[in-house]
Amino acid sequence: LKAVILIGGPQKGTRFRPLSFEVPKPLFPVAGVPMVQHHIEACAKVPGMKEILLMGFYQPNEALSRFLVSAQQEFKVPIRYLQEYAALGTGGGIYHFRDQILSGGAEAFFVLNADVCSEFPLQEMLEFRQQHGDMHSFVILGTTANRTQALNYGCIVANADTQEVQHYVEKPSTFVSEIINCGIYLFTPAIFQHIGEVFQRNQQELALEESSNGWQRAEVIRLEQDVFTALAGSGKLYVYKTDGFWSQIKSAGSAIYASRLYLNQYSKSHPERLAQNKPGGPVIRGNVYIHPTASIDSTAVLGPNVSIGEGVTVGAGVRVRESIVLHGASLHDHTCVLNTIVGWDSTIGRWARVEGTPSDPNPNDPYAKIDSETLFRDGRLTPSITILGCSVTIPAEVVILNSIVLPHKELSRSYKNQIIL
Repeated sequence: LKAVILIGGPQKGTRFRPLSFEVPKPLFPVAGVPMVQHHIEACAKVPGMKEILLMGFYQPNEALSRFLVSAQQEFKVPIRYLQEYAALGTGGGIYHFRDQILSGGAEAFFVLNADVCSEFPLQEMLEFRQQHGDMHSFVILGTTANRTQALNYGCIVANADTQEVQHYVEKPSTFVSEIINCGIYLFTPAIFQHIGEVFQRNQQELALEESSNGWQRAEVIRLEQDVFTALAGSGKLYVYKTDGFWSQIKSAGSAIYASRLYLNQYSKSHPERLAQNKPGGPVIRGNVYIHPTASIDSTAVLGPNVSIGEGVTVGAGVRVRESIVLHGASLHDHTCVLNTIVGWDSTIGRWARVEGTPSDPNPNDPYAKIDSETLFRDGRLTPSITILGCSVTIPAEVVILNSIVLPHKELSRSYKNQIIL
C-alpha cells in the first residue's frame, strides 16, 4: 500500500491569503499541527503502508523539507515530495509520477487532497473494497450534504444496494444527488489505464486544434471531470459513505472550523494534546490546544476551539475564543480575541478587541457544509473571521472587526469590515 497526498501549489487568486504568504497552505497549523500532518498520521496508521508521497508544484523549500524529515521520524514511514513541473490537475500529477507510485509493486494506493479535514476512514475503505467489487475496483469516499450545497461539490449517484457509482457530475447546475465526493480515493494500478486514455484523447484533440497556442497541455487531467465521469456506470467505481466529520479547508475561515473538528477528535485520538484546567493555570473551556512553549497568564480564559502556537505570550485577563493564535504572537493584558486568526509574531495591545464573524455551517442541519464565501459581496467585504497577517501590531484600546490585515502593518486606530493593505 502507498498513499499520495495532493498538496497543490501557489495559485494566483488564493483564498488563503494573507496566511499563505508565510507558509505553504498544507503546512498551516490546524489544531496545533500542520494541516497535512493529519493526513500523514491517518495514512501511517494503515497496516502495510510502505510509503507516503506528497505531490504538488511548490518549490521545495526549507520549511517543507524540515517538516518531511520530522514527519518521517515521528511516523516511521518513508515520506517523499514529488514536484510537478506545472499544475497538472488532480489526475495529471499522479499519471506523471505513475512509475514512482507503482515502484516496489504497490497493489493499491490512496489519493488524498490536502485541503480537506476528515476522520480519514482509510481502513474502512479497504475493507469496503474487499466486500464490494473486485480487487480492480476503485473507491471514492463520499458524505451527505444538503441539497443546495451539494451543487458546489462533485455529486455521486450510486446503486443503493451495491454502492456502485452509476453517475458522477462535478459541480452540477441542478440537483443530482446529496452524496458528495470527499476528495479521498482508493485506487489500484489499473486506474492509470483509464487516465492514460484521457491523456491520449487530449493529445489527439490538441493535434486537431493546431491553433491552441501550445498553452493547453495534454498532461493536465482532472480526476473528477475527466476520469470519474467516464468510469461511472462501468462497474469499476464504488462509493464508501462516511458519517464521520468532513470539511473542506479552502479559506482561512474554514481553518477555524476544521480546527474545531480536529480538536473534538483529539479527546479520542490524542487526549494529551488537549489542555486541562490546572491549579495556577489559565481557565480552559471546551477543547483547547496549547503549545508547550507558550506562556499563558493564570487569569486568561481560553476556549472553546482555541489553538495556541509556539512561543505565544498571553497576558492577564485575556479572553480567546474560536481562534488560532500562531507562533510568536503576543496578546497583552485584557485583550479579547474572538473568531480570529492571529498571524505569526503579531502583537495585540492592552484592552484591544479583535473580532470576526464565524462562517460556520448551520448547526441545526446535520448535513450542512461550510460555505466557501467569496471575499466580497455587492462590492463590500463579506463579514467573516478576522485575519491578522504576520508581524501586525495593533495598538491598545482599539477595536478591529471583520477585517483582514496584511503582514507587517502597524495600525493606529480601529477598523471595521476592511482589508488593510
